[in-house]
Amino acid sequence: MTQAKAEPKLYSFDQFISWYPENSEVRYELYDGVIIEMPKPKGKHSNLTGSLIEQLLIVIRQIGKGGIWTIPRESIVKPKRQNSGYEPDIIVLNQDVMGAESRWESESIIQNPDSVKLIVEVVSTNWRDDYYNKLRDYEEMGIEEYWIIDYAALGARKFIGNPKQPTFFVCSLVDDEYQMTPFTGNTPIVSPTFPQFKLSPQHIFKLAL
Repeated sequence: MTQAKAEPKLYSFDQFISWYPENSEVRYELYDGVIIEMPKPKGKHSNLTGSLIEQLLIVIRQIGKGGIWTIPRESIVKPKRQNSGYEPDIIVLNQDVMGAESRWESESIIQNPDSVKLIVEVVSTNWRDDYYNKLRDYEEMGIEEYWIIDYAALGARKFIGNPKQPTFFVCSLVDDEYQMTPFTGNTPIVSPTFPQFKLSPQHIFKLAL
């Protein structure tokens, strides 16, 4: 007799936040009520994320937004979709409007798109989350710019070509829809939010080494 597989327990967003263990060695995200363990970035993923934060902070200072556009160590984004919550690899927040975030000080929760200048996801084995779920939900929220960094060429061929190649996507909100612009090789990355960001994908991918 085949034993029936137990259905996962479903959590509301608030239950997820209450459940989230303090000082956890891993990250967790909520997908339609299901808690998913997201291992903390290690190795190349961690190198790329940390180095890119440094590059973004340099540009932020160059445009005179130092101390205004900030990059927190941790945050959880609550999309419009019920019972979901994501912890981006990188998020740039606008402190000028953070007063409207009623749950930021106590719970590090972001709910308002105006608070966010940029979200970055570095693609790993759960690449479908970045290309499908998060793209859909960040778009629906109205996050004005979203970067997908697929340095290991893990995504589907319809996104990164055949043969697959490492690709850097800038998803910018135009008429409430993301326009996905791919960048590869030595082509300079063009960002509406960070026009001074002149690095190429090849330069960014080398940050993972």
